[in-house]
Amino acid sequence: MSRPIYTFALCLATAVMLAGCTVGPDFVQPDSHLPDHKTFAGRTFSDAHLPKPTDPTWWKVFGDPVLTNLESRVAEANLDVRTATIRIAESRYQRSATASAEFPSINGNAKYQRELYSKNGIVSLLTPLLPPGTGGINIQPINEYNVGLDMSWELDLWGHVRRQIEAADAQVDQAEDRRRDALVSVLAELASDYIQLRGVQEQIRIAENNLKVDREVLQLAQQLQQKGVRSGLDTENAAAQVEGIRAQLPNLHQQQIQYMNAIALLLDLPPSTLNAELAPRRAIPRSPPRIPLGIPSELARRRPDIRIAEDQLHVATANIGVAVANFYPKFQLNGTVGLDSLEFSNLFKASSLQYMAGPSVTLPIFDGARLASMLELSDAQQAEAAITYHKTVLQAWHEVVNAMAAHRLEQTRRTRLRAQLDHTRAALDLARSRYNDGVTDFLSVLDAERSLLQNEQQYATSTTNVSLNLVTLFKALGGGWEQTFPDAPGPAIAQAGN
Repeated sequence: MSRPIYTFALCLATAVMLAGCTVGPDFVQPDSHLPDHKTFAGRTFSDAHLPKPTDPTWWKVFGDPVLTNLESRVAEANLDVRTATIRIAESRYQRSATASAEFPSINGNAKYQRELYSKNGIVSLLTPLLPPGTGGINIQPINEYNVGLDMSWELDLWGHVRRQIEAADAQVDQAEDRRRDALVSVLAELASDYIQLRGVQEQIRIAENNLKVDREVLQLAQQLQQKGVRSGLDTENAAAQVEGIRAQLPNLHQQQIQYMNAIALLLDLPPSTLNAELAPRRAIPRSPPRIPLGIPSELARRRPDIRIAEDQLHVATANIGVAVANFYPKFQLNGTVGLDSLEFSNLFKASSLQYMAGPSVTLPIFDGARLASMLELSDAQQAEAAITYHKTVLQAWHEVVNAMAAHRLEQTRRTRLRAQLDHTRAALDLARSRYNDGVTDFLSVLDAERSLLQNEQQYATSTTNVSLNLVTLFKALGGGWEQTFPDAPGPAIAQAGN
């Protein structure tokens, strides 16, 4: 083929490739089937009074500066988030490798070889053809020098490569959403550990206060026994009450250490690193009376797991196009150009030029139904991904409703426990007064003290659970919509190696 004809053929093939179709179904964003955006928590809102969207920095609603400081550090420090950031870079590199199939492949080569043909090989067939008396063929070793380029280009007429790139793009999106999912989970886990830490510290405070009061009661019982006013039974009962409270403290201190170390682990710190920062007691972070939760129609946009399921459905849809394209012929342009000479001094002369160029076509005829099976597999994977997406959305909506109910009902329970606690304190004051007046026995005082301790602990636990349920609710809502992430894999890789 002459050069003008070859150039024309190449341009024509390029034009056909650019105008080529893309086989297989196009991805359509699935319907989440979430409730209408004007309906939320059983209430209907007008467009002018829709709930405000969830604050991405939702932990600030607790008004705890220590918690806010810890949450601001977790995105850069947490190992899971940093690993997810590196995986985004990996998926982008894989996407680039897939996209390289759109372009020609060119490889350079150079070769030198010294070769000696066998006298008993194919050359021996030429001996009878020589004139008599020539003495046969004189075989000498030869040198061969070769440099050149090999080129190939598969024309993506049916969108085989374009569908692969589409799937790779969806996998990049999936990696980004997995990082968002990791960050949302870590933010919620840190807040939960912090709230439970403060809850344990409140339990320690309650136990220590009750221990102080019960020691005073024990001292009073011992004095009355020495005076002969009361028997030793009162003293022993008071001593048992003191030891019972003291027995609770080691377990509470152990929980405090575990929660502080759990927070340190989330921040990629050694154990006990945060003790100085977290050991000073603070009140349990309280849930505010009104909480901005957003609207249900935003749930599919915020929840990382829903977005991950959608990305997987996109990948599965694009893979159907890849499977369909495998049924069509593959057109490829091939070419080789090089210099070949038996003497190095002649290698770079024009007369040493040699080349080969031409198209090739590969058409699948019989493959044992492999292509049909791969297409059916892709269809089944898409159907599975669609069901997974539907289930993920449905499960997310259930989690939101359950979290809202748990938060609301625990608030009601805490209110009832607060009223019970007030009555228990009044009962204890009355029991002590009646005991001092000799109207009732010492067991009534001990029972009232036990009830007070139990009610104070229940109230503290309920206060902790209200805040924990709010964290669960924010997580169920997708944790807001975080826009800032540690997006530099270089430093993350460097730190991971330390």
